[in-house]
Amino acid sequence: MNYNTQREKMPMPEYGRAVQDMVDYAITIQDRAERQRCASAIIGIMGNMFPTLRDVPDFQGKLWDHLAFMSDYRLDIDYPFEITRLDKDRQHPEHISYPAGDIRFRHYGQIVPDMIRVAMSMPEGPERSQLVRLLAVQMKKDLMTWNKEMVDDARIAADLDYFSHGQLSLQEGDLDVQFAQAPPQQRQQHGKKKNKRRY
Repeated sequence: MNYNTQREKMPMPEYGRAVQDMVDYAITIQDRAERQRCASAIIGIMGNMFPTLRDVPDFQGKLWDHLAFMSDYRLDIDYPFEITRLDKDRQHPEHISYPAGDIRFRHYGQIVPDMIRVAMSMPEGPERSQLVRLLAVQMKKDLMTWNKEMVDDARIAADLDYFSHGQLSLQEGDLDVQFAQAPPQQRQQHGKKKNKRRY
């Protein structure tokens, strides 16, 4: 099997392998008129790939520049625009590293634990209680996104207790939780199963 990773590197991968194959084929056409028609058809396909850019000034000119570049300037046709030669060693933007962190429960992401730390730093009062309630609602939504059958309010209370090291708890009536803190054995399981829990 011929994998794309084993094939020749494409000068403009944004157009895909199929368009590059068309350009390579157009170079081999002997009849000039037929080669011109093939090039025009390829330009039409390239333009259809980015319909939102059709109103951009000089969009057609850019397409012909790209066609010439993809052919390594070996496509002998009558170009309707003056071709601007592109640098083969185009500068690509620097790779942006993905922020990595120790996300204990991936279904909550990183923002929920960060907001729990914010709530922990707030003084006792209605504002903090409201934030805790909103956090619990968000935690339940996040958990339901992953597994709707395994969501119960006691689980939310246990996870909130775990993240806040027992400093935050849900009051009775919030999310219809039956108890504010997780049973001791459930808290122990959180500590024992570190790095084993998968979602």
